[in-house]
Amino acid sequence: MFGLRKYNHRHNSERAEAPEFGRMINGQALGRVSDFRYGICRMSFNGCEVIAVHNALVYINKPQPLAEIAFYMERFRVLFGFFGCNAYRLGRALEHYGAAFERYKTPDSAKAFIITFWNGIPLLSSIHTVFCERSENGIKVYNMYNSCPDVKLCKTVEEIAGKRKPIAVYAIQTPDT
Repeated sequence: MFGLRKYNHRHNSERAEAPEFGRMINGQALGRVSDFRYGICRMSFNGCEVIAVHNALVYINKPQPLAEIAFYMERFRVLFGFFGCNAYRLGRALEHYGAAFERYKTPDSAKAFIITFWNGIPLLSSIHTVFCERSENGIKVYNMYNSCPDVKLCKTVEEIAGKRKPIAVYAIQTPDT
């Protein structure tokens, strides 16, 4: 298992061209991030949790190289990373990089949050994880889906995650909150 982590880290650090440092990532199947590896797959398939943590760190002005975040989070992968990262372990990655957060059942009052939700029928579909930021106009959603190159603006959490209860929610604390 550690061999795969090391291989992916070497690939991500040396062979994959890193996305621009300190910028939010959208569209995990687009551009430079799509060549990164996580577990046994390319990040375009299973990297949404890594990207959500990356975007949260950029939001709080503590950016980290994507290759380093992926390397740290490899320890939380599910089924060799085929099913991405364990959504209940995202708090450990946030804590590791010095991000203050609280875990909630819903993101109702959070100004910024990471949310994990089912794409379809629970247990019969895949999950997706995104970083979100509330603004005057609605909720900005980063990496809304695989080939989404821009930030999507949603009015409600239901527009993001559907009517089902979220799997995990991490309210991200900014230094001024």
